[in-house]
Amino acid sequence: MDAQRYIHEVLPIALRYGNKMLGNNWTYQQDGAKPHTHHLSQEWCANHFPAFIDKDRWPPNSPDLCPFDYSLWNELGEAMNWKHVTTKATLIEEIKRSVKRIEKEKILNSVLDFTVRLRLIKKNGGEYIR
Repeated sequence: MDAQRYIHEVLPIALRYGNKMLGNNWTYQQDGAKPHTHHLSQEWCANHFPAFIDKDRWPPNSPDLCPFDYSLWNELGEAMNWKHVTTKATLIEEIKRSVKRIEKEKILNSVLDFTVRLRLIKKNGGEYIR
């Protein structure tokens, strides 16, 4: 995925669902993937999200701070019915079904854990936390 596709297909959905679930008081963060760090993606995020941590302020190698890495990928894996996955097409369909099975409360809680985790990392001198 390149930056243009990310800007047009992913970011508007993230904004819509973020606002729907969290209102207008939340912060968007990304990892260091090239589409995320592209100057046009950074500009779009700064202009659209209620708050945004740009690539120059985000700690490198920080999976401890990404809700997908510390919570949601596991939830998705547990929601999957792996017996239905036999091809790329069935994998895509099962992912779509499984995302809908994740409880909204679990998603919200993983996002709310962000500030707790941020404080723990700061207390730990920026080192890895569990």
